[in-house]
Amino acid sequence: MQQSNWWVHLLLLLASAIAVFPVLWILSTSFKPRAEVFSTELDFLPKTFTWENYVHVLTRSDGIFWQWMGNSLLVAVFTALIGLALSTTAAYALSRFRFAGRGAFHYGIFLTQMFPGALLIVPLYKLVDSLGLLNHYLGLILAYCTVAVPFSVMMLKSFFDTIPYELEEAARVDGLSHFGTFYRVVLPLSLPGITVTAFYSFITAWNEFLIALTFMSDQNMYTLPIGLQQFVNQFNTDWHYMAAGAIIVTLPILLVFLIAQRYIISGLTSGGTKG
Repeated sequence: MQQSNWWVHLLLLLASAIAVFPVLWILSTSFKPRAEVFSTELDFLPKTFTWENYVHVLTRSDGIFWQWMGNSLLVAVFTALIGLALSTTAAYALSRFRFAGRGAFHYGIFLTQMFPGALLIVPLYKLVDSLGLLNHYLGLILAYCTVAVPFSVMMLKSFFDTIPYELEEAARVDGLSHFGTFYRVVLPLSLPGITVTAFYSFITAWNEFLIALTFMSDQNMYTLPIGLQQFVNQFNTDWHYMAAGAIIVTLPILLVFLIAQRYIISGLTSGGTKG
């Protein structure tokens, strides 16, 4: 059986290599001097190893890169927190309560995932503009929540469905209210799913480019994806600086994943099982 499946492992290795190669190329480029980056020779490994690209990005005279880093962190954290607060309560209501319009609401959330995010930019722009939140962190956070919350609701509902209702009934007998049961019983048992949705919301805000580019006009309010675009100008592109900046941008995501790895993996594998 193992010998007959060798081609499956070969295909998996090939797919993994295709997925990892661009990341390794960017990593290699980040350590190359400018002359090697723009050389006609396609050398994968740098001939001259240098940290100058990282030093230049992190120690720009205006210190704007750290400002962009702080902006991205602020927006991503609050997107995750607000999105989690909205999605957990909505998902719990869909999972436990029967109310008029429940089916329509459920399918409406599902329907929002069928359209490309670019279609939302114009209505979101008009909505945020009418609230006076253009070029403001709160406007960007609310826009990101409209993208993250529907998926998070669908994800968390599947976790809440796996929790036996008898546990909540026992908690109600002990005197807990609906909110107390939700807070003390359901949320702790759904921690893997909550971690996955929080991680998804964080990544959504951290990596998003198009909405941030549309909503933010002040350079000091830029997030990191827009900030990296500043290495592209009318006449040339500083690929070595952009590569170093891209590697720096991935480090916080990698750190968050390593911290919450146990919950994320268990959350991705246990959401579809009921009982």
